[in-house]
Amino acid sequence: MTESTTEPARQDPAPTAPPTQPTSTTPFPQNRDCPYHPPTGYQPLRADRPLSRVTLFDGRPVWAVTGHALARRLLADPRLSTDRTHPDFPVPAERFANVERRRVALLGVDDPEHNAQRRMLIPSFSVKRIAALRPRIQETVDGLLDAMERQGPPSELVADFALPVPSMVICALLGVPYADHEFFEGCSRRLLQGPGAADVNEARIELEGYLGALIDRKRVEPGEGLLDELIHRDHPGGPVDREDLVSFAVILLVAGHETTANMISLGTFTLLNHPEQLEALRSGRTTTAAVVEELLRFLSIAEGLQRLATEDIEVAGTTIREGEGVFFSTSLINRDTEVYENPETLDWDRPSRHHLAFGFGVHQCLGQNLARTELDIALRTLFERLPGLRLAVPAHEIRHKPGDTIQGLLHLPVAW
Repeated sequence: MTESTTEPARQDPAPTAPPTQPTSTTPFPQNRDCPYHPPTGYQPLRADRPLSRVTLFDGRPVWAVTGHALARRLLADPRLSTDRTHPDFPVPAERFANVERRRVALLGVDDPEHNAQRRMLIPSFSVKRIAALRPRIQETVDGLLDAMERQGPPSELVADFALPVPSMVICALLGVPYADHEFFEGCSRRLLQGPGAADVNEARIELEGYLGALIDRKRVEPGEGLLDELIHRDHPGGPVDREDLVSFAVILLVAGHETTANMISLGTFTLLNHPEQLEALRSGRTTTAAVVEELLRFLSIAEGLQRLATEDIEVAGTTIREGEGVFFSTSLINRDTEVYENPETLDWDRPSRHHLAFGFGVHQCLGQNLARTELDIALRTLFERLPGLRLAVPAHEIRHKPGDTIQGLLHLPVAW
């Protein structure tokens, strides 16, 4: 699957269809009809919350977790594994089923190995460390907006702003040359979207080769960045081997720009389609921090977190059997009516901020402090600098990504 071929984006809240009896044939994942609402085809899963049976592309039955409380419980359960090398680990699309199963740092390892890896990286993503990056992030955002203003409207916001902001920041943090951004952004896009298994495998090999060569150079000529620290800093368990360094670099580089880039572009699109809520931000009646938290909940771009049961788990009146796959539908979890009042609406004053946009438990996103900071600066500055920002084409012409990858926009033409 490549680009989404769903119907045009809606500008109104998702309809609340009458409850449908749950079946075991609901396909998962599905494309969104509107880029900021869950697929309408997930209505049976809403009705059967908090746990449903769904089918993957190959007909394999798996579990879909859609309830907020149950998601928190299961995401913290060590009997659900993230080990992607296991032959039974569930995958959401055919292109991933035929990909060589290899270790994935952080996201794809269980404790105690995961805990050891995370401890090495936590200091680099602490609140204090990220706060020190704010001036650099602000400078990056200002520079990109300066360039947009010099060029004049219209602008393609994904390419001109949403993607380069986190790419520049993660390159600076890791010590990766931004001059190579077109190469690694292309590899990242193929890793996540294919279109086929050959593309995914080739992209991973190319990216690992590039980062491996960079790490080899840094061993001889240290620079500034997280990769340099990992190479040259003393670690309780001894030096980090090359394979682990490459694996760290791949996951941090890809996750560090893909997710935030999609949040910036889709967050901007969502705000432009909700003028009353946008006016509250522009007038100062709400804070950018509140807007960011609600957008994280509302958009839930990291849809379909995957796990594999390593033991039988009794839960929600049923049994998840050993060897069964489990997916977490964050778009439905973050709209659970037992936790959120009127979850289909944007509410900057919403009292409950316990969304699971960054996951939960030991695998909760390590870079969430960085993501929040980038979103805060990017969205606030964008609407301050360009108060007349508007879509340059009708909303229904803006294409978005398919449901089996990180959610976001393929392009976002704007004017001001």
